Amino acid sequence: MELADVLTTNKSLVKVAKLYRSAQADTLSRLGLHPGQDVLLWMLGEEPDGVTVSEIAARMGVEQPTVTRSLSRLDQGGWFVRQPVPGDRRATRIQLTDKGRSVIPEIEQAWRTLAETATAGMTGDQQAVLLELLEKVRANLLTLTEETE
Repeated sequence: MELADVLTTNKSLVKVAKLYRSAQADTLSRLGLHPGQDVLLWMLGEEPDGVTVSEIAARMGVEQPTVTRSLSRLDQGGWFVRQPVPGDRRATRIQLTDKGRSVIPEIEQAWRTLAETATAGMTGDQQAVLLELLEKVRANLLTLTEETE
């Protein structure tokens, strides 16, 4: 690849990644959330009986301390409750409150807004190609990192 193409490619990837992250942050801030918190709450919404911190970490592909920090940041919002797990004094089950459950449709709408805005003006075929190319870029970049998901 020629240097001009390298520079253009890198610049475009950085610009899109930054802009998406900014749009995501702005959209989620209207719900009182930060990027990443939406995914955590949504995942908890898929588990009406709650889930342990270790199960959350496994599903999200992160370490338990990362989940613990994320939950600590959300703790003040009243989004969830912590409950002891019978038979395991160290484990805690995380379960959404009514407030947490009520924000799930709003999270899904925020995601819809981001996706529809990002792909506005594209045909269905173009959107499919975009997703295919983004997955290819992701797979290529995974070769440079230890990240698995």
